[in-house]
Amino acid sequence: MNEFDVVVIGSGSAACAAGLRAAIGGLKVLVIEKSNRLGGTSAMSGAGIWIPANHLAAAAGIADSKQEALAYLHAVQPPKQRESDSGRWAAFVEAAPDMLQFLATNTPLDFQLVAEPDPFTEAPGGKMFGRMVTPKALSRRLLGRFAAKLRRSTLPHSFTYKEAVDLDIYHHPVRAGLKVWHKLLYRWMTNAGGQGTALMVGLIKGCLDAGVEFRLETRAVRLIQDAESRVTGVEMEHKGETRQIDATRGVIIASGGFEWNKEMLDRHFPGPIDRIGSPSSNEGDGQMLARMADAALLSMDQANIYPCLPARYERRPSGLPMTFQAEPHSIVVNRHAKRFVSESDFNIGEALDARDDQGMPVNLPAFLVGDHRFLNAALPFRWYAAYEKGWVRTADTVGELAGKLGLPPDALEETITRWNAQCETGRDTDFRRGENSWEEYKAHGAANRLKPIDKPPYVGMSLNRSILGTKGGARTNERGQVLREDGSVIAGLYAAGLAMANPFGTRAVGAGTTLGPNMTWGYIAAETILRQNR
Repeated sequence: MNEFDVVVIGSGSAACAAGLRAAIGGLKVLVIEKSNRLGGTSAMSGAGIWIPANHLAAAAGIADSKQEALAYLHAVQPPKQRESDSGRWAAFVEAAPDMLQFLATNTPLDFQLVAEPDPFTEAPGGKMFGRMVTPKALSRRLLGRFAAKLRRSTLPHSFTYKEAVDLDIYHHPVRAGLKVWHKLLYRWMTNAGGQGTALMVGLIKGCLDAGVEFRLETRAVRLIQDAESRVTGVEMEHKGETRQIDATRGVIIASGGFEWNKEMLDRHFPGPIDRIGSPSSNEGDGQMLARMADAALLSMDQANIYPCLPARYERRPSGLPMTFQAEPHSIVVNRHAKRFVSESDFNIGEALDARDDQGMPVNLPAFLVGDHRFLNAALPFRWYAAYEKGWVRTADTVGELAGKLGLPPDALEETITRWNAQCETGRDTDFRRGENSWEEYKAHGAANRLKPIDKPPYVGMSLNRSILGTKGGARTNERGQVLREDGSVIAGLYAAGLAMANPFGTRAVGAGTTLGPNMTWGYIAAETILRQNR
């Protein structure tokens, strides 16, 4: 019972992709999860998955290639990461299509294309369609005794990701529900769900069918190493008891980020943070385990940062990712009451997290300001805003609003006056809001791009960083092996997902560039074990 070929720490998409690949390859696999729920952050997600040159696009006659995908990554990623991560980008692009096909073959997952463009469509290698995929709905009943243990979400998983995108459920929830009411009823009757629910049902079911063992409420506290520093097992705690588990072929750390570890978060993300949209079990266990084993930790200042509405999860404040900051009749300003980014920019999180030479945020605290018409754009906004009393401030004048938000009144007046003048001309000459393919797509047409802020009462609210998952951790090579500071390999130790120093940091190259790479790196780590570690 205590000897396995592979032990995987964590139960999210990276962990399950790794466990499944190892098990299908003939290895005995144990997946341990410290919380009492399976699925990690992935189970809470929308399950948009960015995979270039995938088999679904090929079957639909959409032209794409690994060469184009790699050109796209080199064109749009920050120069610093281009220098250090190009080898891992190439490894991801090479393995990602195979990973998706592997999951489609060995799990109940039925993937479909989503009509979302790359955020940098105009860049070399960018595509308007074909790289975003998502699973169709699946019933939790497929998991048997684990059905009730699958992690739930703040997102409406009664809809699939494709339905949420196609029907625009944020702006038209009632109309969307009426259009697919029969599907929603069937899913309710069969305990089925889409998005992260479907993704993790499919992955966990595939793992169970392949013989993977899952142990909940089991926390890894130490990696066991032999005299040559090879990782040979894990010391773990379960209900107050400690035991050692042998991992004769390797240990894969895929335990998620560290965003719920206050000390680590304060150190690597100084300044205001509005919300965290992940399970509270993401406390950096994997990062600390790797460091104790002499691993190098990198990219600790990188994260999946995106605006979140207030929500409740596990009886505590949480965040629900939503593009509410790009609504008409509103803009985003920094602490000096100046605009600093296009509100529709997919990577607005990167702008919110911009740092100075001392690592301190340059724009925070930041705020969304608008007039009362902003509040009428989407019914769900009012619903979720009620979870945080006092978050939305109102005022009869711009100057009064500035006072309530702590902004310089004259500067805010000037910024809004300039914005209204640009609305008259129909062009944002500062940040070109709505002009590229991604922003035009999100605006649902040019008519919604630029709308003035000139009808009191005025509204304002904080718009600081919200974190869906940190992206720093163990340094790895292109085979998923964990490295020391000197670049040498720690034998028997691998990392994937948000527990590794992720080659895709705060800047996202697609709406699914967390899940897609995470699963791919789990797959790559398992492939390395199968091919090399005998």
